[in-house]
Amino acid sequence: MIDPGIVALVMIAVLVFAIMIGFPIAFTLMALGVGFGYYAYFQPHQAFFDNRVFYLLTQNTFTVMNNDVLVAVPLFLLMGYLVERSNLLDNLFYSIQLALRRIPASLAVATLLTCALFATATGIVGAVVTLMGLLAFPQMLKAGYDVRLASGVVCAGGCLGILIPPSIMLIVYAAMAGMSVVQLYAAALVPGFILAGMYIVFAVGLAIFKPQLAPPLPKEGFKVPVAQVVVLLLKSFVPLAVLILSVLGAIMFGLATPTEAASLGVFGAATLAVAYRQFTWGRLKESIYLTASTSAMVCFLFVGSATFAGVFGYLGGQAIIEKFVLGLEMSPLTFLLVAQLIIFVLGWPLEWTEIIIIFVPIFLPMLGHFQIDPLLFGVLVALNLQTAFLSPPMAMAAYYLKGIAPPHVLITQIFWGCMPFQMIVILSMVVIYLWPQLAFWLPRAIYGS
Repeated sequence: MIDPGIVALVMIAVLVFAIMIGFPIAFTLMALGVGFGYYAYFQPHQAFFDNRVFYLLTQNTFTVMNNDVLVAVPLFLLMGYLVERSNLLDNLFYSIQLALRRIPASLAVATLLTCALFATATGIVGAVVTLMGLLAFPQMLKAGYDVRLASGVVCAGGCLGILIPPSIMLIVYAAMAGMSVVQLYAAALVPGFILAGMYIVFAVGLAIFKPQLAPPLPKEGFKVPVAQVVVLLLKSFVPLAVLILSVLGAIMFGLATPTEAASLGVFGAATLAVAYRQFTWGRLKESIYLTASTSAMVCFLFVGSATFAGVFGYLGGQAIIEKFVLGLEMSPLTFLLVAQLIIFVLGWPLEWTEIIIIFVPIFLPMLGHFQIDPLLFGVLVALNLQTAFLSPPMAMAAYYLKGIAPPHVLITQIFWGCMPFQMIVILSMVVIYLWPQLAFWLPRAIYGS
């Protein structure tokens, strides 16, 4: 009989090969889990459907669908899609642009701030990049901005929703790690705004030292009265900010669970859509459809991953990997660097969902041995996954932007524009590792040690 450990390694090799040639991830995981599981649990003279792998599959399906934490995923998605389809972005970007019109690279800074706020409301990278690509990107090009800088600003800003709560990615990570979503949200909030601030400092500094890359706005833009700017901010910025702060505040201060707060967010998003006269049956139906399709994808990934992981562990695959890694006698810093490097490389061919659900659980059981807090590890992973959308050749944020950019904008220009922001993400990871209290301060201040 073949050594179960060898079968486990073949199992992971087939998975990687299937992913690389483009098979659907969720169904590949389920197929491999059931196929190899049938072999692992096979007993002679047993009826076909009496094999325990079918019980494992149905049990995992029930467990995933019954997970209270994951109920928040479709609700936050619905909130995001309702906000996205309420056309709040136009007035929001215009009002922030006017408020910041006197600082260098004002259009870039307005774009990044709008992205940060809108990404916080939606958490959907493709939606934010596409909408800002239609709204802010042409304005930056018209104002004479360098194509690479404008591209990098839109792509990097649109990815902030992966990290800044209420991030869907953080919910999925918390479910995989078996930890509190609330504390993870609190830990990710400060690093998220630090990263956004670093983006802004880079854009402003570039405009100061190389003004030809980000020319100042024409003087006609300064003639809008301050009172009018304040009114515009009250109409566009304040309502969305109140909605976001209400949802996050309810979660972080224990007034509501993430699921309850997400329900509040859906109600608030629908109320805003009605107030702005953008609420229609067609938009509601489209938002519900997109929510259902995305939620189904996440749930199938969880079912497939749980089945695959169960069989992989039963065959001894997890033990082999742990024994190999621990046998290298790495320091905690080396282990952390290797883990983050693997996640960084996986971000080229894979999306964050596959990385979090399939590969991150391989590292989680080893965190205790290396005395690495899973809270800090989760924040570093969330920062790292920004690069998954910015790294060629599979930089999805770049392809989202290319899909709606003017024909003269080349994909290579967008790739080059993303590079400096990718370096900023790596720098932010170094900052959080050297000063982990930036991640720990808020959860400790709210919830104690």
